[in-house]
Amino acid sequence: MHASLKTILAATLAALALPFSGVQAQSFQSATAEASKDLQIALKELNEVRSDIAKEKIPLIQEVSSLEDQVRQKTAELDRLRRLRDNRDLGLNRLREQVEAIKAQNEYAAGLLDEFVRSFETRIDYSEVQLYSDAAEEARLALDDADMSEADRFNKQIDVIGVALDRLEQLAGGYTFAGKALAPNGEIEEGTFAAFGPTVFFSSSQSELAGITFNKLNAAEAAIAVPGEQYSAGIRSFVETSEGQIPADPTLGKALKIEEGSDTVLEHLAKGGSVGTVIIGLGFICLLLGAFKAFEVTSFRTPAPEDVQNVITKIESGDVANARTAASSIPGAGGALLVKGVEHADEKRGTLEEILYEKILVARPKLERFLPFIALTAAAAPLLGLLGTVTGMIKTFNLITIFGTGDAKSLSSGISEALVTTELGLIVAIPALIIHGLLSRMARQKIGDMEQTAVGFINGVIGARAKNTKTQ
Repeated sequence: MHASLKTILAATLAALALPFSGVQAQSFQSATAEASKDLQIALKELNEVRSDIAKEKIPLIQEVSSLEDQVRQKTAELDRLRRLRDNRDLGLNRLREQVEAIKAQNEYAAGLLDEFVRSFETRIDYSEVQLYSDAAEEARLALDDADMSEADRFNKQIDVIGVALDRLEQLAGGYTFAGKALAPNGEIEEGTFAAFGPTVFFSSSQSELAGITFNKLNAAEAAIAVPGEQYSAGIRSFVETSEGQIPADPTLGKALKIEEGSDTVLEHLAKGGSVGTVIIGLGFICLLLGAFKAFEVTSFRTPAPEDVQNVITKIESGDVANARTAASSIPGAGGALLVKGVEHADEKRGTLEEILYEKILVARPKLERFLPFIALTAAAAPLLGLLGTVTGMIKTFNLITIFGTGDAKSLSSGISEALVTTELGLIVAIPALIIHGLLSRMARQKIGDMEQTAVGFINGVIGARAKNTKTQ
């Protein structure tokens, strides 16, 4: 087809070139005929080419259609595969989430099992530890074994759970087992234990020892406490034959600990240490002074109004000697006050007031002495208690530094000192404050009575003078 186009183009150029060529031999008609002939040939070839194209076009269209169908099929297959991939990814994510959830459950269960294994021996009676120590020890070693698989570790822990379940089943009716125990004299004795509820009884095979087990600090074996000789035969019979009279513990095994933890008064006070001793001594002195001041204030006598009136009557009648005698018969500072007043009954009112007020001032220190010390005790005792709290906490921290926090009993000494000193400080301060308040009020009342007596005496003397002046 390209060759035909070139031929047509050459003929056309030749036809166009003819008019400009003066040397062309052919005529215009012959050139036209030849061009027409070539045109016919070219058209024929063109038709043939179009025919060929038409023949080849249908298969090509069919092939294209087939290819398009294949593309659609492949696209659909691709979409299906993509959806399948997405579904698989979604399923994989779900599986991963399930795996993570199962891992979390396993870790939670492992934590519970670890806690149970570690605390198993603390949940049972100390005498039973020797019975279950092997299973518990294997489980504890499994926890620290990095090479052991998790499944094997679970199996070891489940073994401990099985042992614990077996123990619970046995405890339902009580059970006995052989073992060693620490006697009260410090010797290790072999015998038989009988677990019955929360209490474990022991009967020695080497001596007549029979009692109740308890956990003694730093002891390798369970210690034995003897509740009383009257129970020994019953306990021994109960351990050997499952029958016998045994002591009942309504506190579910806490009776021995309560008895062990209860202190006498002296033991309790001794926990306060040196600061506690100072507080107790201060409180004892305050108590003695309070008793002395109570006696002193209550024995302080003030003249009764009728006694004052008797003295004034005698002064009014001019019988000063008998007035002095009557005033002297009144005991205490009140009588001395009236005697002083009788001696200076002729003085002016202002002078007489100053003289009697001086006597009152002399009596005041005696009534108020030792009261400041009681007030000081009431204020200082809580501060001493606070000082003991601080020193006790410092002692506790020093013990923690040396021994750590594992030995609670060693730490309790410092904490006891801190709390007992605070308690002693309040025990001393509160009564001291009450005693000081009562005695101060009683002393002020006595001074008030003295002032009332002085005022009554002065008014009576002034009245007697006025009456005598009118009479004259």
